[in-house]
Amino acid sequence: MIQVIKFPSRSDYSELCARPQIESSKIGSLIESIFNKVKTDKDKALISLTYEFEKREIDTILYTEKEIDDYSKATDDDLKIAIKIAFDNIYKFHEAQKLVEKRVETSPGVVCWQKSSPIEKVGIYIPGGTAPLFSTILMLAIPAKIAGCSEIVLCTPGIHPAIFYTAKLCGITKMCKVGGAQAIAALALGTPSIPKVYKIFGPGNQYVTAAKMHANSMGVAIDMPAGPSEVAIFADETSNARYVASDLLSQAEHGVDSQVFLVSTSETLIHDTIHELESQLIELPRKELAKEAILNSKFILVNSSDDAIDLLNEYAAEHLILACDDPEKISDKIINAGSIFLGHFTPESAGDYSSGTNHTLPTNGHARAYSGVNLDSFCKKITLQSISKSGLEILSKSIIPMAEAESLQAHANAVKVRLNNGL
Repeated sequence: MIQVIKFPSRSDYSELCARPQIESSKIGSLIESIFNKVKTDKDKALISLTYEFEKREIDTILYTEKEIDDYSKATDDDLKIAIKIAFDNIYKFHEAQKLVEKRVETSPGVVCWQKSSPIEKVGIYIPGGTAPLFSTILMLAIPAKIAGCSEIVLCTPGIHPAIFYTAKLCGITKMCKVGGAQAIAALALGTPSIPKVYKIFGPGNQYVTAAKMHANSMGVAIDMPAGPSEVAIFADETSNARYVASDLLSQAEHGVDSQVFLVSTSETLIHDTIHELESQLIELPRKELAKEAILNSKFILVNSSDDAIDLLNEYAAEHLILACDDPEKISDKIINAGSIFLGHFTPESAGDYSSGTNHTLPTNGHARAYSGVNLDSFCKKITLQSISKSGLEILSKSIIPMAEAESLQAHANAVKVRLNNGL
């Protein structure tokens, strides 16, 4: 039975927003062991670990061009059209994020600016679990291509035809048959078949997540820390309970550990939503997963929209739906969220697939400090500066005394030798 929490005090917000903790000590030692095996035995380790953990036999690490073509051709024609619509919208939204160069003269003769440089080699991980997440390939490979990444390596144990069609559409340079933590180890360390990459992207279970964190500790960048997927919904008396229930279930069907969080100023809306959940749940193919996630959810009744805003900012949801008549007024006050969905006709599933925004978003409260994946995730920003002789003379009045005050005389001398050389 779903528990409704009524009018919590602000001192309770932190506890209400806490996510379940995952026992990680045993996972850590297993991940370290996997990395050590891959470091020592390279491709042989990937073959043996694939059989050990998945009971799946592979003879080679990479898919051949023919294998990719054959799988790709098996994709349903209607699905190809749907994927292409999503591709175009995602491409359009991310291409608009390109840096426009702006040169700034900070003082006379001193010009500074930025340029965007792609991360040359990136790895994308797509899990092979109960849902073939080919949509995530769009979300990661499209901005990688726009950014100009020269090598995009995809690792997946999945064999759904749409994975191969989407990878081909996005211009993936290598596709690997390896999954799990061993795939992350291969991307981080490099093997004869899988090149070492500079940054790793993509979702996965707790083992994949732990492997990404381990790779990060070795100096390989990752997209962000990750936890189970989550949605928070703000609903009031203007909300449609059927819509709200459908959004909660669309998140809950991801898995039993998905986080579902409803905050409302209307007790009637909460009870109507619970009734709708029971009706809609019956029809879902993944109803057992969704049911367990819903039973672990939190439905919270608050006194006002201001209380709701404070609670939602504390929760820092991956996905936040503002299911009300004036959502932008509320959204102006939201400072912690991965992605916000405004109004009655903006379901979270639109962002998951084809509105154009990216669905790779911070979970587990990390939206307090992290952005979702965007074009900048695949770039580095390099600053440039150009100083004229007269510009350096002006700056010397700042550089020299500051450097000497910090006892860094060589810094000061680098300016003095230029000034004393007839500048």
